[in-house]
Amino acid sequence: MMRNLLPVLTIVATLLALWYAAAVALNAQWARDQAARAEVTLALPDLIADTWSQDKPKLPAPHQVAVEIWNTTGAMVLEGRGFSKRSLFYHSWITFSATALGFVLGTALGVALAIGIVYNRTMDMSVMPWVIASQTIPILAIAPMIIVVLNAVGISGLLPKAMISMYLSFFPVVVGMVKGLRSPTPMQLDQMRTWNASASQTFWRLRLPSSMPYLFTSLKVGMAASLVGAIVGELPTGAVAGLGARLLAGSYYGQTIQIWSALIMAATLAAVLVGLIGLIQRITLKRMGMA
Repeated sequence: MMRNLLPVLTIVATLLALWYAAAVALNAQWARDQAARAEVTLALPDLIADTWSQDKPKLPAPHQVAVEIWNTTGAMVLEGRGFSKRSLFYHSWITFSATALGFVLGTALGVALAIGIVYNRTMDMSVMPWVIASQTIPILAIAPMIIVVLNAVGISGLLPKAMISMYLSFFPVVVGMVKGLRSPTPMQLDQMRTWNASASQTFWRLRLPSSMPYLFTSLKVGMAASLVGAIVGELPTGAVAGLGARLLAGSYYGQTIQIWSALIMAATLAAVLVGLIGLIQRITLKRMGMA
């Protein structure tokens, strides 16, 4: 356990050291300007202390972000306001709901397209290039159009954000499942033919089980992409709830500490969701007899 934990802790410590150093470098000019106006001279320790404690720094120090996260999560839970509108748990739940729905829709669409591409030559030659080309369009460019079009037909709320999440999450599922469904060797396919297996029997008993490792890997990427889509979907709607709304509000008022706390919370949420998929993967593959 320590052999696996030590490299992670070393990387985290290095990143924190670089973060603190970058906070000094980026916030030092403001500290010097304030000292010049007050006609005082800042010694190096005073300069460092100032750059790590500014109210609206260019780059907040790690402990400032940690305090903000605690004040909007743990402290509010202790006060009995864990899901108030100022709580990051509340905003995470709003974003998670769109993420989960978009992930389910994207997974279903991706698996369906992959099956069609593998079993239909026409879809392989026509749909697959369009699937790849769809990801060359920046999501920030099409998200407002999706929101506006769906609002025009009376669809608002959760579904438009989920559609954006679906747009991002279906692609890795399509690519992974196509690779997985085609992973059986010619010898294995020939063996199924010698048993006079139908196409559906070959799918359920050979192609689908063989694709499971590829599917779970794709689901991890798709989940992270779905979360990004949900956050992006909250930006053009002027949402007042969700991690994207927290980022937007922080940007409006120059609250960089709020922005970074929302970013850390989003990263934590993504890590938890991806870790959950990894746990399901280990259990499933173990029960299937795969290493």
